Amino acid sequence: MDLGLSGKTVIVTGGASNLGRAITLGFAAEGARVVIADVDDSQARKVEADAPSGTIVARHTDVTDWESVQSTVRFATGEMGGVDVLVNCAGWTIDRLFVDKPRTEWEREIAIDMWGFINCVRAVLDPMVERRYGRIVSIGSDAGRMGEWREAVYSGTKAGVIAMSKAIAREVGKYNITLNVVCPGLIVGDPETSGANSMWSSEQLDKFTPEVREKAAKNYPLRRLGTAEDVVPAVLLLASDRASYVTGQTLSVSGGYTMI
Repeated sequence: MDLGLSGKTVIVTGGASNLGRAITLGFAAEGARVVIADVDDSQARKVEADAPSGTIVARHTDVTDWESVQSTVRFATGEMGGVDVLVNCAGWTIDRLFVDKPRTEWEREIAIDMWGFINCVRAVLDPMVERRYGRIVSIGSDAGRMGEWREAVYSGTKAGVIAMSKAIAREVGKYNITLNVVCPGLIVGDPETSGANSMWSSEQLDKFTPEVREKAAKNYPLRRLGTAEDVVPAVLLLASDRASYVTGQTLSVSGGYTMI
């Protein structure tokens, strides 16, 4: 199926590592022009080199900083003709019991996972409204749909992303702008594509031994953990005009972990 993404300008936050990297390369393969909005410049340059020349450009962006986000949107608008699609993929968490988490980790989760969403959506809405066109796809989590053990604050931020996407979708639908959320299941990061600022630190990745992965897979009806490539097609579809009549929706791509 031709999704009609060729020539579209796409901003992918957190597009340098893991799932963000796969999403970035997925859009590039469809012929889109992609801006990687990430703080990890070194990892972003590696992704640039993995794609056809000229399809990806890295732009240092801190999603927690309003001015940084605005600068990237101005770049895409001025140098690339506008922003057709925003994918909010930047995210961060560390699994710990709520009572064991230091406040610094709560604050970082809220800053990246919630304020990052707010900053980026607000920054693209004005140019999208002016053009009367836009597709916003945010990476949520089943944690935000059900509440997950050892992920209390992260669950709250992702629930916020889901609720805000619905509310904003009601406000801007008249401008042909859609907002949808894709919720992956557990997708363990790859050390080869995990940059220094990835949500998958080496400490976390070391915990996912083959035995731990096998045990975790038993919680899924499909009896396997997901991969980034499982999630990319859903993001591409919702970013395309094939899904132009879909807005305010939350799609779990999680092997049946939640069935809501």
